[in-house]
Formats: sequence, structure tokens, C-alpha cells
Amino acid sequence: MSDDRERWNDRYEQADYDPNDAPVPALERRISTLPDGRALDVATGAGRNALFLAERGYDVDAVDVSDAALERARDRAAERGVDANWIRADLADFDPGRERYDVIVVSFFAALEHLPALKDALAPGGVLIYEHHLRSSDPVAGPSTDRYRYRSNDLLRACLDLMILAYEERRRPVGDGTGDDADEDESADGNDSTVAVATLVARRSSGGTQSYPVLSTDDDG
Repeated sequence: MSDDRERWNDRYEQADYDPNDAPVPALERRISTLPDGRALDVATGAGRNALFLAERGYDVDAVDVSDAALERARDRAAERGVDANWIRADLADFDPGRERYDVIVVSFFAALEHLPALKDALAPGGVLIYEHHLRSSDPVAGPSTDRYRYRSNDLLRACLDLMILAYEERRRPVGDGTGDDADEDESADGNDSTVAVATLVARRSSGGTQSYPVLSTDDDG
């Protein structure tokens, strides 16, 4: 068993571990503007984003390295009367294909090296939603070292070949869409009440004339 697989299995097998049910805020707020069809949830954990998408009619592939996480996700799916294609794989060994997905979600998983393949997996007009921890001079929760945090604009620069619909770097309260996904280690300071996150929403498109989503004033961006 790989170190990552063993580490995350240990976490999800803890009886008192209660993963977050809420999808990442950008996904929830923008769902009405996203294309219908097939979705990929990367590092799905206990399936919060995958289940949210499945409940809204998407055909969902959900990938995670942890058997225990996927078992929890299956149980939660059964409770909610939906399902997804739960795939046990390390992202390095997973082939997302080309132009396969209308929506791809990556939440709290350091995967910049895999972004070229994920962007290729977007169908024309497909949307990538990616949220991850940032390195910060403020006392924030999340990974206890900078190893699993991005620097300012790392995620933005990696996606400039897509149409950027929204990009934001900010702090927000712990638990406000911060979930159980990979690289979501506990902070060294258990009293930290905020997380520093980068949130990107981007579409695979081409040409100088585009169609843009109409958002309410409550939506991101």
C-alpha cells in the first residue's frame, strides 16, 4: 500500500472522523451556470462534490487514492439515493482521457503537475473549478507546512490557457466549504479559525468572442 493510500485510509477509518457534506462554495454557487453532462471529481474524499453533482443529474466519475474514503462515499451515496463511478486510483496513474468532461472539480489537492492532463480532459466549453490552500503570513488552518500550499497566483498562472471566469485569493472561516479532501491536514495551531484559499473557475474555449455566465450578486466573481 502506498504511503498516501495508507495515510488516508487511516484517517477515514477513524470512527470519530466526520467529513464535511458541503461542496466547495464556487461549485454550489455556480451550478446553474455550468454545462450539463459528465463530471470528474478529483480527490473526492467522502464524495461531497461528487454527490452534489450526481444529485443534479451529472454522470460523475470520482477518483481517490483511499479505499476507506470511497467506501464512505458509497455509503453516503446510498443514503441519498444517487451514485457515481467511484474509482480507486492515484491521480498519477489515472487517465482522464481527452475532451471527456463538462465539469471538473479539484478541491484541496496539490495537483499542478496533473493540470495539463485535466485541462485536456475538459470538453469544449467545459469548466474547471479548483480550490486549494495558499501560503500565508497570517495564522491559518490547513496543512501544517507549505509543502501542500500554493504560492499566490500559482494556480492562476497554470490555467491561463483557459478562459478565466473567476479567480480569488482570500481567507474564510474554517468549515465554510473546507472539506475532507487530500492534503487537508490539520493545522499546527488548532485555534486557527480561518483558511487561506485560492479559488479558480475557468472554461475551455477559444476565439475572441465568448458567451459569459450571468451571475447574481451573491455569486463568486
